[in-house]
Amino acid sequence: MYAERGRPSIPPEALRKAQLLIALYSVRSERQFCEQLRYTLLFRYFLDLGLDEGTFDASSFAQHKARLLAADVARHCFEGVVAQARAAQPLSAEHFTLDGTLIEAWAALKSLRPKAERPADRPPPDDPGNPTVSLRGERRRNATHASTTDPEARLAKKGHTMPAQRCYAAHVLMENRHGLCVDGSLAAATGEAEWEEGLRLVARPRAAGQRVRTLGADRGYDVRRCMAPLRAAGITPHVAPYGDSRRRSWIDGRTLRHPGYARSQRVRKRVEEICGWMKTVGGLRKTRYRGQARVALHTYLVATAYNLLRIAKLGAVPA
Repeated sequence: MYAERGRPSIPPEALRKAQLLIALYSVRSERQFCEQLRYTLLFRYFLDLGLDEGTFDASSFAQHKARLLAADVARHCFEGVVAQARAAQPLSAEHFTLDGTLIEAWAALKSLRPKAERPADRPPPDDPGNPTVSLRGERRRNATHASTTDPEARLAKKGHTMPAQRCYAAHVLMENRHGLCVDGSLAAATGEAEWEEGLRLVARPRAAGQRVRTLGADRGYDVRRCMAPLRAAGITPHVAPYGDSRRRSWIDGRTLRHPGYARSQRVRKRVEEICGWMKTVGGLRKTRYRGQARVALHTYLVATAYNLLRIAKLGAVPA
């Protein structure tokens, strides 16, 4: 990723390490990080900057993201950290846990417009800085409406009592031995992405030669289109059964009676810690980027930061 010609630029690894610091120390934005870099000695030491050396501008991150996306650096770095942890201390290759969460997109509900509407048909705003938008009586759907700020984000909600927001769907695959995030993905919040991405994440360890025996998850995965492919692949779904009498559960009594099912359900709570850390500390509760590719890049960066902290606590990788 180094430039082959032209003036010397900022080292790509310095910007990559700066993004790790943003996730580890809950810095609100890249512009705020550049401001703190002027007087925070810890950040300068980590980035190999001298006391009298100049800092870089926040626009360098935006120019650098195009190269990050082209080289898929975030994905390779995430897999490298997992491989380093696996080489130092064996991770579980048979028992995993799956979970998904919604990431609010950087797009307000005011930006929702009908797809058939042309920009020329819109009336001029009464206030260019904060226009008045009334959506009363208008039924908004993903099939008919899209955001002018982030068209790739979709309307979704976590529960029936929660309001619908413009969101992306993030998914985490955790190994049960040490609670490490071994894989993840970001997809459009279609309502079925939780099951489709879950099956795709489980297929990766099987393609690498690992024999996945059990998969723990919450009751949101207790549907036929998710349970049937798992059983066909020889994977025992340790999924929490759906307790509502109006909906059928696809977990049989033999699975519920097995001692391993109770252990998987106890370990399953650790995956909530991963999603909670990524959203509260890592800054993924509401993304600061637009577009699925850039949000996925940020998701891998935050997941890498979590794994580094987890590895340090476990003492898996010697200093």
